Amino acid sequence: MKIESIRLKNFKVFRDVHLKDIPPFLVVVGANGAGKSTLFDVFGFLHDCLKGNVRQALDSRGRFQEVKSRGSNDDAILIEIQYRMPITGVERLVTYSLEIAERNGVPFVKREILRYKRGRYGSPFRFLDFSNGEGYAITNEEDFKKSDEDLEREYQKVTPDTLAIKGLGQFERFKAANAFRQLIESWHVSDFHINAARGRKEAAGDSEHLSETGDNLPRVAQYLFEQHPSTFQTILDTMAHRVPGIAKVEPVLMEDGYLTLRFQDGSFKTPFLDRYVSDGTIKMFAYLVLLHDPGPHPLLCVEEPENQLYPKLMAELAEEFRMYAMRGGQVLVSTHSPDFLNAAELDEVCWLVKREGGTDIRRARDDPQLAEYMADGDKMGYLWKQGFFEGADPE
Repeated sequence: MKIESIRLKNFKVFRDVHLKDIPPFLVVVGANGAGKSTLFDVFGFLHDCLKGNVRQALDSRGRFQEVKSRGSNDDAILIEIQYRMPITGVERLVTYSLEIAERNGVPFVKREILRYKRGRYGSPFRFLDFSNGEGYAITNEEDFKKSDEDLEREYQKVTPDTLAIKGLGQFERFKAANAFRQLIESWHVSDFHINAARGRKEAAGDSEHLSETGDNLPRVAQYLFEQHPSTFQTILDTMAHRVPGIAKVEPVLMEDGYLTLRFQDGSFKTPFLDRYVSDGTIKMFAYLVLLHDPGPHPLLCVEEPENQLYPKLMAELAEEFRMYAMRGGQVLVSTHSPDFLNAAELDEVCWLVKREGGTDIRRARDDPQLAEYMADGDKMGYLWKQGFFEGADPE
């Protein structure tokens, strides 16, 4: 499953943008305040809407009027995501459209639609269509021998501030809704905190996938150490190559039942606990654990991975992200690092331009001058530093 495009209207700084043909690996650059975090927060917002409801997701972001673009005359926020997924053995482009409005200070789902083409020709068919808490979903959407009129509609009611895919997506008979719900539940928007990753952790809890903050790093390391030893060894070999002196990393279960990480420096006989190693060492280990997950996330969003890391490691880290995408997990990364950007290709870069309170998205591949320079062997990071990303620099 791969996200093809994102359209946003009235979502914070994005008054009306449409990012199309998103590659497996996309690098986003822009000045502070241009909207890089907001772009990634679209995925976090949908995840929060699914985990709770629309009102709770808005409240955690300052409520509806703070999320809706300032100065907009439209009454609704629009988020529209197109993604490809196999249905009956055929790769199909599915569109999920969500409109959120407010009435008497209370937010509600104005419209929620899930649609795709059943055949080669014709308009996309709506397999889920809800407005203000009422609507229908098709229960036999994979019966492509039947005409549109013969498809079975199941009418449902939900509370007006709840996504229809939250309930219907639990059931296999609603194929597209079920797949999109799983996509939202499985994507990873990183909010890594080094202090959260350090120190003793309870042995119980999620141990198979690194959390957004990284607070379960010792548990995931132990899981890989015990259940996927070859993967863990690959991580250790990479650590030894990128962090001078680190010979070994071992998850240790303490006598009081808590887990911690113990690092072995090649120049010392005695291992030391993670609280004594550098921030960069912890962060590199966490990224390697995330990127070598045996069950990769369908979508991975990471902000500014260069922080606390040595600049010469950026090219290798960018290649790690690209390889993760090649294994099936789409990756979006924001960065302020020319070294990281130098590892990106023409089709893998976009930048944000903020003017008069709103933000536009531009693709490097659409700029003839950038394309010409790249064809001559130049690199993205150098072109960015030289000012060739028009409108990217702060005014």
